[in-house]
Amino acid sequence: MRVVVVVFAALLTLGLAAFGVVAAQKSSGTGSLIALAEHILSPAQATSALAAATPASQRQTAQASAVQGPVIKVSETTSAARPATPSAPPAKSVVAQNSAAAAPAPPAPAPAAASAGTSPWPTTLPQCNNPDALGMSRIVQIDTTGGPAFGTEHFKQYDFLHEKEVVLTFDDGPWPENTEMVLKALQDNCVRATFFEIGEHATWNPQLTKELVDAGMTVGSHTWSHKDLARNPYAKDIEQAKQEIEMGVSAVHMAAAGGPVAPFFRFPDLQMPPDLIAYLGTRNIATFSTDIDTFDFKIRKPEEVVKSVMTKLAKNGKGILLMHDFQHATAEAMPEILHQLHLAGYKVVGLVPKFPVTTIPKYDDMVRANDKYSSSNNTRPENSVIKTISE
Repeated sequence: MRVVVVVFAALLTLGLAAFGVVAAQKSSGTGSLIALAEHILSPAQATSALAAATPASQRQTAQASAVQGPVIKVSETTSAARPATPSAPPAKSVVAQNSAAAAPAPPAPAPAAASAGTSPWPTTLPQCNNPDALGMSRIVQIDTTGGPAFGTEHFKQYDFLHEKEVVLTFDDGPWPENTEMVLKALQDNCVRATFFEIGEHATWNPQLTKELVDAGMTVGSHTWSHKDLARNPYAKDIEQAKQEIEMGVSAVHMAAAGGPVAPFFRFPDLQMPPDLIAYLGTRNIATFSTDIDTFDFKIRKPEEVVKSVMTKLAKNGKGILLMHDFQHATAEAMPEILHQLHLAGYKVVGLVPKFPVTTIPKYDDMVRANDKYSSSNNTRPENSVIKTISE
């Protein structure tokens, strides 16, 4: 009798292996087979036989279905209710948001978001006493968890602007006189903008970064020294490319002197290697391309800058505008640009992140070490060293 039982158990095990696919797909059948097997084999032996019979591809599929990617949401703060923007189809661009060959490491946990009442960025529209000012229509808050990417020139998924809405962005600052002229024009028109600063420039003129932050502008980063990260040596050395990105983040953060810096990043020349986009995702830093590149860096006359902005915007109808507060012609053109936007019925949308950027201590130290004229003697606060005694 024992011999018959052993032979029957062996045949049953072979039968389970032969019909594993059917057994895996039909849970009721699986339960019956296991119940029958457990009359003859131990429960552990029966379960092992069924696991061995299930194809590896099905086991991998079942495991993969349990893994969910991060959900990225864009929330809005508005002065009035607006119709919802239809969802756009997934991006079909040369530079895909998750197109790195190897799967990127999971993003670091995002910092705890400040509540609406304690956000370090303005969450209400600016008060305006100028009846002729352009003004703002709304403020959009962006959750940068996982590193979402924006700007329809490269990324189509998050096209969140309504018709006749613009986001004003400026690259390559801060720069003496020019950044101050741009800031004044913005404040005179009761609007806010986003500035992508070069880290090295921020260390040269930290007071300008602080002025922008104190004025309620959103400040992000634009690398340490404006290197094209799609070219060598950065293209072949990702660690060197990361250093260029992270030193820029650290430098802008230091220049803000405790003010909030956004986890917003724009690549120089809009050259965006997929592996670096993936890296920014692990840092919960959003990548910004643009909708409309004004090419103001090629223009030397303010009136031509105005023409470039308004002509391209009229064709597109809305968009994230890329300009440069580094350029003097752009700084001179800003009052007229804002005036023309007002006359044409455009509204400005402000961007704020859900949480501030975090820096990495290693790169903070690199920025400090880069200052050849730093002194260990300069550790006392300024107001204890310098005092006005007459004026």
